[in-house]
Amino acid sequence: MHSRLESTIRVLALCACVACSRPGNSASGAPNASDSSFASMQERGKMAMGVDQTTSTHTFDALPDGGRIELLRDVDDSLGIAQIRAHLRLIEHAFQAGDFSTPQFVHMQEMPGTATMARKRDVIAYSYHDLPRGGEVVMKTADAEALAAIHAFMEAQRAGHHAGGAGMTMAH
Repeated sequence: MHSRLESTIRVLALCACVACSRPGNSASGAPNASDSSFASMQERGKMAMGVDQTTSTHTFDALPDGGRIELLRDVDDSLGIAQIRAHLRLIEHAFQAGDFSTPQFVHMQEMPGTATMARKRDVIAYSYHDLPRGGEVVMKTADAEALAAIHAFMEAQRAGHHAGGAGMTMAH
């Protein structure tokens, strides 16, 4: 399974390089760099997830015992819903293996918390669940360092995707 995931990620990265090299995909003429960066991130997300993020709702919740990624289609779209579910199942398996290359590809940087989450993968439980119009991946841990890493990851995802979700105030 892991080698198939690696192959899928390599294909997505290749697609991103091809898409970015096409005429009309440069950032020139964009109102400002942050708008073009967000648009580029959305395009990479579309390649990785198989659905247009502008017609889907992402939620990243920090929970007392972990976190939750939810992705739902905004419209009744059976193909899009199937794509989301397949993507989230891949995410569940990749994260269980300590592989965070998909969010790294989408955001074009190592995401906060992922190095610790990879190192502590044996103390984090991941589970996927279907939801109406999409699905969710739930992360649970009793390890304080892993929990802080999950919360940092959720916060970075909310910010990067301009998404909703609950944050946690951590007592130190």
